[in-house]
Amino acid sequence: MTSPRLQLRRAPRPQARAIRLGPRSVAVLVLVGAIGLAAFTWPFLSGPTSQVGAHSKDAPWLFAGLLVLLVAVVAATISESGLGPKAVAMLGVLAATGAALRPIGAGTAGIEPMFFLMVLSGRVLGPGFGFVLGAVTMFASALLTGGVGPWMPFQMLSMGWFTMGAGLLPGPDRLRGRGELALLAAYGFLAAFAYGTLMNLAGWPFMDALSSSVAFDPHDAVDTNLARFVAYCLATSLGWDLGRATVTVVLTLTLGATLLKALRRATRRAAFETPVTFEDPAGAAPVTPSGRTE
Repeated sequence: MTSPRLQLRRAPRPQARAIRLGPRSVAVLVLVGAIGLAAFTWPFLSGPTSQVGAHSKDAPWLFAGLLVLLVAVVAATISESGLGPKAVAMLGVLAATGAALRPIGAGTAGIEPMFFLMVLSGRVLGPGFGFVLGAVTMFASALLTGGVGPWMPFQMLSMGWFTMGAGLLPGPDRLRGRGELALLAAYGFLAAFAYGTLMNLAGWPFMDALSSSVAFDPHDAVDTNLARFVAYCLATSLGWDLGRATVTVVLTLTLGATLLKALRRATRRAAFETPVTFEDPAGAAPVTPSGRTE
């Protein structure tokens, strides 16, 4: 009688992070997130008698300028926390790929394969790298397609949140296979609609209230404007958002396993978290890049 074979499963390796967020980086991200959320939702934060409503035409421009500075502050803060040359190289490759993918389906029912790449990259490389990648990719895409305007900072912040959220999903070191793909597909579907809603908020206040019944009117109550905004989303962007969400889900379920494996293999070979040391051939103590001996 032969003994049954024991099947041993190799435990997933701990997932390396291109950027480890420190307390200062987290604090800056939270602060910028709060200010960015106010920049998107300001039409619902004040009543018709508020001074904010009196500046309904210039407020989006002011917020756009502010968001540029805020995204730059976040990128600088995260860079100080450990954005090394390997991470910069990885950032450049993924941002260039994402920027090249975006124009493929531009103008065709929301077919935007770039979102699929952002979800998987954020999952593998973590929330800190994800935020920087999303913002940089949108910036590079705007330059590539000529889409530079007051909406660009809102796109950069929204895509930064979108990619960062994928890095915050649970189980990065344990969940693998179909369960992980299902989680990423579900996140991509919901986040695609969230991205579209945020971008609607960025452009909606520009509409003339006299020319449309779904436009923002600073003289109306908050609940009235909220109903107008819901109607605006249903009338203008529901089909586009559904197309973006569907493409993200299909690509995640069909190509996600292959791309996740490639990204994880590249991350392991890059060895982001391995300290670099230089050893003396004569057997002296190793020296770090700063010149100190260990």
